[in-house]
Amino acid sequence: MADLTTLLEVGGPLAALGGGAAYTRAKHPAAYWSTIGLPISTTRLLSSYGSVMEACGLTVAPSRLRILAVKATTRREVRPVPPRRGIIRPTTTGLRIRLRLAPGQEPADVATSAERLRHAWGVHAVYVTTVKPGVVELRLVGYDVLRQVRMPRKLPAGLLKVPVALREDATPFVRDYRTVPHQLTLGATLSGKSMYLRHLVAGLARQPVALVGIDCKRGVELSPFASRLSALATDPDQAADLLPALIDEMEDRYDLIKSRQGIASNTPDEEITSDIWGLPESERPVPIVLFVDEVAELFLVATRKDEERRDEMVTQLIRLAQLGRAAGIYLEVCGQRFGAELGKGATMLRAQLTGRVCHRVNDEASAKMALGDIAPEAVGAACAIAPERPGLAVAGDTSGGWSRIRTPYLSLGAAAEICRDSAHLVPDLPALKRFQPYAPGQPVKAPGATVQPRPATN
Repeated sequence: MADLTTLLEVGGPLAALGGGAAYTRAKHPAAYWSTIGLPISTTRLLSSYGSVMEACGLTVAPSRLRILAVKATTRREVRPVPPRRGIIRPTTTGLRIRLRLAPGQEPADVATSAERLRHAWGVHAVYVTTVKPGVVELRLVGYDVLRQVRMPRKLPAGLLKVPVALREDATPFVRDYRTVPHQLTLGATLSGKSMYLRHLVAGLARQPVALVGIDCKRGVELSPFASRLSALATDPDQAADLLPALIDEMEDRYDLIKSRQGIASNTPDEEITSDIWGLPESERPVPIVLFVDEVAELFLVATRKDEERRDEMVTQLIRLAQLGRAAGIYLEVCGQRFGAELGKGATMLRAQLTGRVCHRVNDEASAKMALGDIAPEAVGAACAIAPERPGLAVAGDTSGGWSRIRTPYLSLGAAAEICRDSAHLVPDLPALKRFQPYAPGQPVKAPGATVQPRPATN
């Protein structure tokens, strides 16, 4: 009876501790990892490193010198040699460790065994990246970081760089317009596409960049950011007027590059290999980012007249995608579907959009439109996105690489407030002045920015 009482006295706190750990792991995975998961996984890694590497086929036969040394000093069996392990570096989301590969091994050998390593060391996922020839880094992620997205404290910064989402390996996904000038973003209704666009606008609003929008849903997506936009078209008729103005602005910038570099005025634009970034900062035009929401609305036609207007707009978008990068004009094209069925020029325009982000879509064909031509293996991942995870997407580019990302929540009011606070950064672009949206109650900011302040409105 005394033993039973003692057992109950000891078992009660242990059961409560176990229940608390299970609750923390389910509801607060970051806290669980920092307090319990990290020590357990580190102990597993240190105690089983050699045996796990051998079971995964990542060991090699020891050198002759090592064999002679072992036989001369001990009588134990000479075992295969695993990759040399570096220092274990814990993070808030997992562990990082570098491995020096043995002669004859390659990073693909380690990447193939990532799933085995995940189970052996009790972590959520293992990702392998090449640091330099012969050295790889294992990034062990302790829990599903995309379930409750928290962006890292240290984020990359720079002109035309926007940390917009979190990758599944706990690193930030940065939309870098200098590296990937144009991008296509697809997603069905309530997939999180608008949230992704909202983060882009809010991130660029703080930079000396001109923001231009085409929102054929009567402006419901982009109108809240009117105080920071240099131009906004809310229907196809306005878009048909805005796009030629952007083409004129692009051609003026090419003329500026020609005059600065001594290139003949009759040189075709396609033969100019330089760009605005080669100009002195005092003469450099401000970059322009064009957001096109629901791009399919620009392709839909009802009459012969609409068809002619559609062909003109598509041609202008293709010209901007082909030549705009050198002139500092970048495209962010969004929609629910984007394929050849939209009409002439759709496939050609899509081919110019280097970056691809695919949120949840309604059919496999839509995922193939976004990713099939650059990363076919990513199509299945895009089709597997669940409706209860808005903001989850698959991001890829023409290099063939892809990863899962998820955008953190940002309210429309908070994004609009950022735009209002950054209204003094709206540059002076005479070619777009007549398309500048009206923002009632816009305060006048004190000058001192790198671009000319926007004039006050009545």
